[in-house]
Amino acid sequence: MINSIHDTVIRGNGCHIGHFTVVEEGVVLGNNVHIGNNVTIYPGTIVSDNVFISDNCVLGKQPLVSITSTVKIDSPLPPLKLGEGSIIGTSAVIYAGTSIGQNSLVGDLATIREKCKVGNYVVIGRGVAVENNVNIGDYTKIQTGASITAYMEIEERVFIAPMVTTTNDNFMGRTEQRFKHIKGAHIKKGSRVGGGSILLPGITVAEETFVAAGAVVTRDTEPGTAVKGLPARKFRQVPEEELLENQ
Repeated sequence: MINSIHDTVIRGNGCHIGHFTVVEEGVVLGNNVHIGNNVTIYPGTIVSDNVFISDNCVLGKQPLVSITSTVKIDSPLPPLKLGEGSIIGTSAVIYAGTSIGQNSLVGDLATIREKCKVGNYVVIGRGVAVENNVNIGDYTKIQTGASITAYMEIEERVFIAPMVTTTNDNFMGRTEQRFKHIKGAHIKKGSRVGGGSILLPGITVAEETFVAAGAVVTRDTEPGTAVKGLPARKFRQVPEEELLENQ
């Protein structure tokens, strides 16, 4: 076993560290932390008790951007924080400046960029991409291959189905005017977004909205409505038995 564990690392009781793993300066490992093989944990990362980290993960890295990127770096960002009982899947990449809540799961091959806040009991599925400056509320589920763009607000108990696409720039990279308007969707409590649907920049998906699979949502929805089509239009109310208050 060849590991590189910095002398300043704080290790709780019952920690397991696999082969070929690097744990850098100032990392804090809680009690009963499991770290797999070939993991890199960058300086200052805080790993709470009972966290399970699978093989090949990269945790707490600082962002790098190209010269032409619209993202501005405020480096160094504060350390990554992994909440108690969280599970990090194989080959996941999570950046500095982000926090993961208690008992949340980040699936295999998922990426979560900087300045994100992920709540408690959240599921982020396999291959999901969460871009920078995204807030995700408690008990939300984001399924395989969804693309969560930068500057989004996703409230609690939201369901996002596989391969959903979200966008934040109506100008698609043209004109200086776009910088004043870049914003992803705001998906409110209890909403459900069907597989393969597309959410345009800046829209609000109201509480308890049901977005049918394949819909293209171009405008704000009304609470408790089901929408479908290209562009999406209301076609009925959400049945009473499906509302959160009746679960």
